[in-house]
Amino acid sequence: KNTRCRLQELAHKLGVKTVRFEEPGSVLPIDDTNPSIVRDPNKCILCGDCVRMCKEVQGIGVLDFVGRGSGVRVSPAFGKNLKDVECVYCGQCASVCPTGALTIKSQVDEVWNAINDPTRTVIVQVAPAVRAAIAQAYGVTGGEQAMGKTVTALRRMGFDRVYDTSFTADLTTVEEATEFLGRVAEGKKLPQFTSCCPAWVKFVEQFYPDYLSNLSSCKSPQQMFGALSKRYMADHEGIARENLYVVSVMPCTAKKFEAKRPEFTVDGDPDVNAVLSTQELINMISEAGIRLADLPADSMDLPFGFKTGAGIIFGASGGVAEAVLRMAASGDGASPSEFRAVRGLDGLKEAEVTLGEKTLRLAVISGLANARQVLDKLRAGEANYDIIEVMACRGGCIGGGGQPMPNDMSAREERKNMLYDCDAIQPLHNAADNPYIKECYSTLLGKPNSSVAHQLLHTGYRSRKRIHGEDLDLTDTETGEKVPVSVCIGTNCYLKGSYDTLRRLIDKARDAGLAGNIDFKATFCFEKCKAGPNVQVGETVYGGITPDKIDDFFNETVAPAARSRSKAAESEVDKCLQ
Repeated sequence: KNTRCRLQELAHKLGVKTVRFEEPGSVLPIDDTNPSIVRDPNKCILCGDCVRMCKEVQGIGVLDFVGRGSGVRVSPAFGKNLKDVECVYCGQCASVCPTGALTIKSQVDEVWNAINDPTRTVIVQVAPAVRAAIAQAYGVTGGEQAMGKTVTALRRMGFDRVYDTSFTADLTTVEEATEFLGRVAEGKKLPQFTSCCPAWVKFVEQFYPDYLSNLSSCKSPQQMFGALSKRYMADHEGIARENLYVVSVMPCTAKKFEAKRPEFTVDGDPDVNAVLSTQELINMISEAGIRLADLPADSMDLPFGFKTGAGIIFGASGGVAEAVLRMAASGDGASPSEFRAVRGLDGLKEAEVTLGEKTLRLAVISGLANARQVLDKLRAGEANYDIIEVMACRGGCIGGGGQPMPNDMSAREERKNMLYDCDAIQPLHNAADNPYIKECYSTLLGKPNSSVAHQLLHTGYRSRKRIHGEDLDLTDTETGEKVPVSVCIGTNCYLKGSYDTLRRLIDKARDAGLAGNIDFKATFCFEKCKAGPNVQVGETVYGGITPDKIDDFFNETVAPAARSRSKAAESEVDKCLQ
């Protein structure tokens, strides 16, 4: 599990990846149908760590115990594969699995094949959080020293160019800060959510599609690099797109899923061809017989190897928000100490930062269960922010599902400190000051958020929600200026009495003479099953509306809304008649 035992060390060096000997008893099928995680139920010891991680820390709950007696196993519902349920591919289940029943889906062989293909130019980008994990794994002092040795190792392994994803993290900062300032100036929808984390993006697409417009349209740094590098190499070095093979080294398993999203391909050719986790890179270094700790340090290739400190701190929770603030605060005299409030490993951090005459409210979230709580508060009008940064994994990318063991909070704390130390020694700390970013805009992109920038660096999102509410009209008259009242009759709410709730609401409306002012509908699933029966009046969803509460609910909520809507309609008619 920890990739450090002698048996695994020999297996990596000799290329032994499968066990050729048959196991006794029945063998359950291995689920390798998704791009990120391989699930081998035959290795599961029913410890339940993955179940608790997925449900309690990530707030997803795609894994649980099923079956009875000796047939108990851990599985998604109805025996489905992970690709057919709401898995966001964060890989945190694999991080806590002690036996390797959940592991990262390897692309090591694909990358070796590309390196050994003489028709291919293979370039690699390395994410900011990787340097800290490499330093820990090989006992190297300091993230920058570890990064320099990693560059040397990658070149000896056969990569033609070695670049830093921190460069496109700087680019993301410029684009995202410009987008945010534009939203504020134009009065567009806030808060703006960061979009660097693919597991978080998939989470919003699945569970909160009504907030898709709040997501920044910026691609993640990984995907910005893929699109930009393939365009740049074609224009400046004459390398055809189909002959360029882009590899990412990431701390994240969801990046494998992100690279395969159809919107990140051009004529069937992906912007990023393969994604290696930090664990996979360590395995490749071992397979190549390289002793990384003994290597000299080398520098990245230009132009995509130059970065500022703002790009490096993307790897820690709060780093994206701080990088955006550094740029947005340029010239406003904001104190750097104000930005440090967003640092740390807490699952939810809140801060207020004054920029000029405006005070910005920020939330920095790591762990999707925490994100769910904040989004529910936003829906209920109980929270108000201008910028929200979300990373699916606790602590941010430093704790990604692709990082090597140990990956506990103490290891993440050490990695976080390494990244901020790397930031401190950089000559530049504002993404907008990166000279190669400026050159990129002057020679290719024009200006931030330009049409060319949107073509290469921005994207769109789509709802992945599998169950949509289907309204059943309970009136045959035109709705006009009626108050919409919808009652959930899904299984959970039905068992709690929602059918009687609906019937009694209709009866109350008739008795009060307000039936003509209310548009009653039966619908399915407001996704608040625990609070059922659920009733939506206008845009607000009310929970716990059992039949015995109908009198008070109707008199205090439904009737006033119906009378108010009726008076408004009468007023409009009077205006027309005058």
